[in-house]
Amino acid sequence: MPKAPEITSSDFGPLFAALHHCVLVHDAATKDILWANPAACAVLGFTVDELKPLKAPDMSSNARQYAREIGVSWLQRAVDKGTSTIEWCYRSKAGVDILTEAVAVRVDLARGPVVMVQFRDIAEEKATRLDLFRTESRLHAFLRNLDEGIVVLDGDGRMLFASESAGALLDTDPDDLVGAGFAGFLAPESAELLQEALTTTSRGTTPRNARYRLAIPGGTDGPARWFAARCQYIDIENDLHGLLLLFHDITDTVRAEEEHHHDAQYLNYLARYNAMGDMAMAIAHEVSQPISAAHNFVAGVLSRMNGAREDLGWGLENAGKQLDRAALILSSLRQYVVRLEQSKQRADLNDIMADCAYFVDVRARQNSVALRWERTDEELPVHCEKVMIGQVLMNLAFNAIEEMAGWPLEQRTVTVATRRHDTYAELEVRDTGQGLPDLPSDQIFDGAFSTKGNGHGIGLALSHRIITRHGGDIQAEANTPRGTVFRVRLPLLR
Repeated sequence: MPKAPEITSSDFGPLFAALHHCVLVHDAATKDILWANPAACAVLGFTVDELKPLKAPDMSSNARQYAREIGVSWLQRAVDKGTSTIEWCYRSKAGVDILTEAVAVRVDLARGPVVMVQFRDIAEEKATRLDLFRTESRLHAFLRNLDEGIVVLDGDGRMLFASESAGALLDTDPDDLVGAGFAGFLAPESAELLQEALTTTSRGTTPRNARYRLAIPGGTDGPARWFAARCQYIDIENDLHGLLLLFHDITDTVRAEEEHHHDAQYLNYLARYNAMGDMAMAIAHEVSQPISAAHNFVAGVLSRMNGAREDLGWGLENAGKQLDRAALILSSLRQYVVRLEQSKQRADLNDIMADCAYFVDVRARQNSVALRWERTDEELPVHCEKVMIGQVLMNLAFNAIEEMAGWPLEQRTVTVATRRHDTYAELEVRDTGQGLPDLPSDQIFDGAFSTKGNGHGIGLALSHRIITRHGGDIQAEANTPRGTVFRVRLPLLR
């Protein structure tokens, strides 16, 4: 094939004339315009001859940042350093301002150095950038003030993106979240739920929404926090894809539900307790009559024997004692079991302890546990539901007795004490057993009813609710040298 002819210097004129980019050529020394390509003439509306005598004020915006000295300084930088870029606003012959990006380049020609300026209209581009910046700023403001956290997780559960609100909810700087595993912030059972969501996503199925319990960072004790999360898979322009997790704090909601659950249990207990009270009163009434009759019959037989048959007399006398004991039990039951509808009344905490003493003594004797009653001589007037406070006392005492039942016989001691302080009456139940479990103090009273087969049935959780409902408090702490002290405080009446 014949060789293509080479491009010569005479060809550069037509090449420049064909450019769509605007080109102006300035003298390096005077900064006067020497030449302009057709594209520049078309945009500015001047011919080359019209452009040559023009200065900066004649073809630039009147704004201060486009003053002649600034333009000359820009061109001189190109002369000195070889190139310089500026945002410059030209003005056309028709008076229209044209915002451009202008690049000045020093070119050494045979005639001497010149500055070639290439410029392009960027008004629309800049408006677009401003719109994008405005939109991005608004989006950042929205994300920053959202109550809902946003994270994107990869297949292994690591965070590819985390919003500022996510950082606030997780008590961590958002920059530190990227790359971290989201499961590390969750309790174990919630981490398993998250893994299920990731597995579901990998199969192309939309994961279900879930509740996640937060593990406190650093392992510090504190109340549990909960999140509700919505999940979906996203793929944004092949730039960000994975499991999108939108979550918000529902701790207050969960606690309200737990309170409602406790209240429902409490109401169920009250219903059972009232039924038990009715039944106990009915039994006490019905059984007391045949016991009384049997006692009279035994007494009649003894009176008729007049000392004859001492062996029969001994048997009848002891039968009478057992009948007396049964009557005492029923009498105690009638005095203790009253309807809750009687509501609160003035009572002495010492008297409540005395009312419960028989039942506690019975349980202690069954387990060969020694009881110490340390009753203050001072009056302890309180405003309370006597039955409910008695229930708390017996529950604490029964728990202590059952704890001590497994210890050597000589160590089986439980102490029940009352004392008076300035503004409250105090009841204490002390044992020397194995002590408290390794749990935060608030969790000791955070449970349902007792699951023990021989338990009293109200449990520590309900005891806590009964005491707090009376305006008091109940605490558990370690005994010295070992064991547990449960301390109940109720406001004293003035």
